[in-house]
Amino acid sequence: MSAELYSPDQWNNFFVVSGTGSAALTGLVFVAISVNLRDVVRDATHTYRAINMLTGFTSVFILGLFALMGHQTHQTLGLEWFIVAALAGAINTSGYVRGFGSAASRYALSLFRVAGGSACYLGQIIGAAAFFLGASWGIYLSAIALIVNFYFLVSGSWLLIVGTLHSSNGVPLEPSKRTSG
Repeated sequence: MSAELYSPDQWNNFFVVSGTGSAALTGLVFVAISVNLRDVVRDATHTYRAINMLTGFTSVFILGLFALMGHQTHQTLGLEWFIVAALAGAINTSGYVRGFGSAASRYALSLFRVAGGSACYLGQIIGAAAFFLGASWGIYLSAIALIVNFYFLVSGSWLLIVGTLHSSNGVPLEPSKRTSG
């Protein structure tokens, strides 16, 4: 059953591309955070967004490493994906909720970003659990949720960079020009 349910050679390119892209983006975000570290730690929105972006990209990279290891069954990959997505999702959701409610946050966080990113991790968790239990659609649900989550990760990284540029210029964003997210 395992051979019919999951064929690693059919998923190899997916995990190579997503893992490689995540590794590259993790490096770029890390450099952007390092260059603007003072502004990142000064504002709760920037701090939690930085943590969330690094966690999100790193989780995709780690998942790719697990998936590309030899002799993976649907159960092994399902369990690994479940654990990675659950940890990344918990960090993501917790960070945004804390940033959203923090008085130290000068920039708006949108409920859309909190709910959207959390829903992507939830989709990965549900898909991974279904895949572990033998439902072939589970890997597709997890993969689609991971792909959609790239929107939140890439756009969140951009918002982090733009937000720290406004902070470093000492010009707070006007309410109508605040970065949403």
